[in-house]
Amino acid sequence: MNQPRPHRITFANEKGGTGKSTTAVHVAVALAYNGAKVAALDLDPRQRTMHRYFENRTETISRRGIDLPGASCEVFRGDSISALDEEIERMGEGADFLILDTPGRDDQFARHVATGADTLVTPLNDSFVDFDLIGQVDAETFKVRRLSFYAELIWETRKTRAMQQRKEIDWVVVRNRSGHVEARNQQRIEKALGELSKRAGFRVVKGLSERVIYRELFPSGLTLLDKGHLGELGTSHLVARQEMRSLLAGLHLKMPEKRNAPQLELA
Repeated sequence: MNQPRPHRITFANEKGGTGKSTTAVHVAVALAYNGAKVAALDLDPRQRTMHRYFENRTETISRRGIDLPGASCEVFRGDSISALDEEIERMGEGADFLILDTPGRDDQFARHVATGADTLVTPLNDSFVDFDLIGQVDAETFKVRRLSFYAELIWETRKTRAMQQRKEIDWVVVRNRSGHVEARNQQRIEKALGELSKRAGFRVVKGLSERVIYRELFPSGLTLLDKGHLGELGTSHLVARQEMRSLLAGLHLKMPEKRNAPQLELA
């Protein structure tokens, strides 16, 4: 009997510094806490941020003698689409979810896994610099003028899948660092995203604020979900955990029926 294909979650953005890898790791760990078997593939062999995060996590588990859920994570170093497909098939064997973290640049492999995703997550900082990656706005009115090449690529892929009666891509744009944006500019971005979402077919979910805790956790490989291993948490850390809870709920990721683990409690 053939095993079911894992749900593929691709984190993609052609710009770096949007919290893509941090979000990907937290989502992977959250799914593992809920009893899912999670595999992860880092498509950026130069930076390999997600892979290093999980390496650090493994070292912390060994050093402290503790047991924490996580994901098996490897780095793709191939040079062809066929090699990537083979790696995806191998990594996905027996997994419930396959997390794919892409480079923050235009890349043929990133485009390939974006168009092959079940859930496509595009983190954006709340700025029109990042907004330009998915659409262009008028300089005076801030109304959307056109879709970007990237948005058109996903739109065309979704149309093709619909015609082929294949599963639709659930495209989710995640707004990160929204708390540090001037109120009027934030309102303009929110309005433009709302307009563009209707044209491009994505959903908008609030993501992670700019917090030192996310950078501090990287060397240990720990996440905000690892209660009992983070020491004393301040108010800002508890708020950050609530942000994660809202983000995960917004992704609408369904656990496989074979899993009976209780839902992750982040509060």
